[in-house]
Amino acid sequence: MTLGKNRGFSMMELVITVAIVLTMAGVTFVALTPLLRASHVDAAYDTTLSVISNYRSLAITQTRRYILLFSAPGTITVQYWSGTASPVPTTVATYTLPADIQFAVQAGFPNPGPESLSNGTEAVAFNPCTAVEAGQPCLIFYPDGSAQDDLGNYNSGVIYLTRPTDLYSSRAVSVIGPSGKIRGWRLYNQSGNVWVQQ
Repeated sequence: MTLGKNRGFSMMELVITVAIVLTMAGVTFVALTPLLRASHVDAAYDTTLSVISNYRSLAITQTRRYILLFSAPGTITVQYWSGTASPVPTTVATYTLPADIQFAVQAGFPNPGPESLSNGTEAVAFNPCTAVEAGQPCLIFYPDGSAQDDLGNYNSGVIYLTRPTDLYSSRAVSVIGPSGKIRGWRLYNQSGNVWVQQ
């Protein structure tokens, strides 16, 4: 006698379902934002550390001088000189950090910096290259594994990576010139700010 019930959703059921989905999406986004930011810091740190380590190794195995130029806000340009003398280096690769991570320093960085190689006030605390790139901080890895500047001086120093709005996401990479030893660091608050080797 009845034609049957109408099938489908009422407007109220649809509105409630959409509200629940939007609420869940908002909560998920808020929960994942810190993880995404942390992954950017990790990616920038891993890129910087691996570029420095890889090109030091290549300088030794290929008997070349690899030049690493660091420019703000977050670019590493790699070049090389072949043989004993070459007036114009050849560009090999360019690496860019995630947009929210920079080579920079922040108030609160301890003085001295990692391994006492800087005072924590320069984003890239390496000697500048005057012949290769006028005044730009650089490292040149030689076939003996050492890090030098373009004048042949050992070049020890630190490069700082940070998100300007988050002091304790900061990382650093140090290089000891004579040995070419490379170490990674992270900033912690342990009764004051301190760099801890990773």
